[in-house]
Amino acid sequence: MTQQLHIYNTLSREKEIFTPLNPPLVGLYVCGPTVYSDVHLGNCRTFISFDMIYRYLLHCGYKVRYVRNITDAGHLEGDRDEGDDKFTKKAKLEQLEPMEIVQKYTLGFRDVMREFNTLPPSIEPTATGHICEQIEMTRKIIDSGYAYVSNGTVYFDVENYNKKFAYGQLTNRKLEDLLENTRELDGQDEKKGRLDFALWIKAKPEHLMQWPSPWGWGFPGWHIECSAMSSKYLGNTFDIHGGGMDLQATHHTNEIAQSQACNHTAPVKYWMHTNMLTVNGVRMSKSAGNGFLPGELFTGNHPLLEKGYEPMAVRFFMMQTHYRSTLDFSNEALQASEKGFARLMAAIKTLDKIKPTAASTFDFKALQQKCYDAMNDDFNTPVLVAHLFDAVRVINSANDGKENLTAQDIDSLKTLMHHFVFDVLGLKDENAGGQNTALLDGVMKMILEIRAEAKAKKDFATSDKLRDALAALGITIKDGKDGAVWGN
Repeated sequence: MTQQLHIYNTLSREKEIFTPLNPPLVGLYVCGPTVYSDVHLGNCRTFISFDMIYRYLLHCGYKVRYVRNITDAGHLEGDRDEGDDKFTKKAKLEQLEPMEIVQKYTLGFRDVMREFNTLPPSIEPTATGHICEQIEMTRKIIDSGYAYVSNGTVYFDVENYNKKFAYGQLTNRKLEDLLENTRELDGQDEKKGRLDFALWIKAKPEHLMQWPSPWGWGFPGWHIECSAMSSKYLGNTFDIHGGGMDLQATHHTNEIAQSQACNHTAPVKYWMHTNMLTVNGVRMSKSAGNGFLPGELFTGNHPLLEKGYEPMAVRFFMMQTHYRSTLDFSNEALQASEKGFARLMAAIKTLDKIKPTAASTFDFKALQQKCYDAMNDDFNTPVLVAHLFDAVRVINSANDGKENLTAQDIDSLKTLMHHFVFDVLGLKDENAGGQNTALLDGVMKMILEIRAEAKAKKDFATSDKLRDALAALGITIKDGKDGAVWGN
């Protein structure tokens, strides 16, 4: 039960009906991490958002080729064409080979993505594995008249390109405005124009990562990497290109220009961007001192965190905000998400305990349609979550004997919750199965027996104290005709 999917296209600045170029095939490219340090939460939010989008496209029956690159070369400090190479700088600091740095942080990135239960992409290409493709693309751009060589570095000629194409189309800005806001930089005398950017950079002798090219030894510019890898695996024009909104103005704008100049066609049909993170209303950044890493979030080992938070509680927290909206971290919001996630998992388990009735007035199809309507409205996960909690209320009411559900209703709810909670939102029950669950069950059985004895003795102070203490830990006690039951 689906209707037409609508996606907000950054390029057109409006929601558009999603029409793949070659249905049911879908090409999806997302700019991946630069692996010279631990992945930060802003990147995690982007990758988790596109994991949800990938999952929903698969759920809708599309055959998706999801490409997410690894940037392991060519990324300079400040994201410009001058300055220190991030990999060289880190390698010298840690007294390692650059590729040891790459390996260390690539593995760390994949570990974090597994913690967040993201599906691996179909292809995870690296920049260093596609040097030949980047050199060839640069050569074609030169041949097309949109790039030039200056002292061994190849620059893209933005002003010449803009004579035929709109360079600032992705951010809806005119070249004159962009030029006015561009300051003079060191090395500017090598360029024809202030906005020109490097496709291939001449390497200094001490540069640790460099390759031979028709223009001498050097390394690729940051932007050419994604253009080369996306066109190699998805074609000269593909369906969706994603990334954080911070990539719009420079990286993605330059990708469009490079690809258009090389392949003489617009590279992407739908551009999608995730919004930024804030902490207690202030933008998350190292300079503000409010940035914490995923590992610190999980352990609580950071001055701004009152405790550690489980990866699935964090993922659920992210799903409660639309991917195009600012996501604000606070202990209060994370703890509320913990409780909400626990209620959701408990309700799914409760479905197995409900005794079916012969008839009911529950309108399952209406609930199901609302869930699809939410996702088809530009992947509106907060609205979806609200509808899932409508289902939670029905499940708990049926379990308390206040609402009737037929066997078919129960089976339909099980399928719905599985599809949207696990398959689409990508959540999982972190307490499901294993020795820890058996141990917890035993401890809770003992606590409930102690509480029942206290109630029998009319020691309500002890009974309430046990209930409230468990509630503070995210464990809910429900008293029923057959005794008390617990959920988390």
